[in-house]
Formats: sequence, structure tokens, C-alpha cells
Amino acid sequence: MKDRDSKSDTPRPAPDADGKLVPRLEDIGLENFAPYLMNRIIGRYNASLRDEMTTLGLTTTQMRALAVLSVTDGILIRELAVYAVVEQSTLSRAIDTLHRAGHVRREVDAADSRATRIFLTDTGRDAYDRLWPHMSAFYEQMFTGISRKDRAAFVGTLQSMLANIRKHDF
Repeated sequence: MKDRDSKSDTPRPAPDADGKLVPRLEDIGLENFAPYLMNRIIGRYNASLRDEMTTLGLTTTQMRALAVLSVTDGILIRELAVYAVVEQSTLSRAIDTLHRAGHVRREVDAADSRATRIFLTDTGRDAYDRLWPHMSAFYEQMFTGISRKDRAAFVGTLQSMLANIRKHDF
């Protein structure tokens, strides 16, 4: 049951943590709620890659790890977890599987023997290189009919949003 004003069928704003009244989700609508739209887009993106990932014996978490390592190789596992947007415990299991398959190698960090750095192997690079054309094609499909200017503005907006909510320095 929706929370409505008893005198009308008008939605009633909800107070936020500071007591300021804000519109409710049912007033905004899912189609206007950015987190919902971002989740739908990423869900569709991951689903579009599923067949190729399966062919390569990879999960979404493993694919994300390989993609991050293709850009930022040799990073600490805790940093990789942030970049891959996955819980560290989940990533650790994925790294174990990638290591057994020869896609990554682990090295103890020179500055902190308790920390582990993860590196992409040639086998891992080959798997990523097979996956990248599919990743790139779907990325381009998402921007069909969107001008380069609007695309750049959108990516810039996402970067600003990430900076607004970032918890890590990287």
C-alpha cells in the first residue's frame, strides 16, 4: 500500500535523514531513477557477454578482474576488488580459479608481506583479448544514436558522480 495523504490521493514526500522532505520512488518512477537505470544497463551488459564468458570458462567477476588487470596490472587484491566492483571475499575465490587456470599470478607485495599483488599472465591476456571485442561491441551498441558530444558529457557526469560517492582514493 502506498503512503498517501488521507485527504487526497496525492503522494506524500518522505523525510530524509535531515528531516527535509524528498519525493518517494513511486513519485519519481523507476524510469527516472538513475541507480535503477544503471543497474539495468549493467545487468544487460553482463548478460550480453555471458555466452562468450561461458565459452572461455569465465564468470562475470573473473571477466571484471581480467578487464581491470588489462589496464592496471599488478595491483593489490583489495584495490582490484574496488575496481572490479566486487566483495574481496568473492574476488579472492575468483582469483583462485583464475590462478588455477593460469590466467593470473600472485606475488607478495614488496612493501607489505601481508598483501598480494595480482598480475595478468599471457594466458589471461589471451582470454581477455578474446572477450574484449564482445565487450567493445556492446559498449558501442549502448551508445547507438548518441552523439560523441553527448557520450563524452555522459561519461563525464558518471565520473563526477563516482567522485561524489567515492570511498577510496583510487
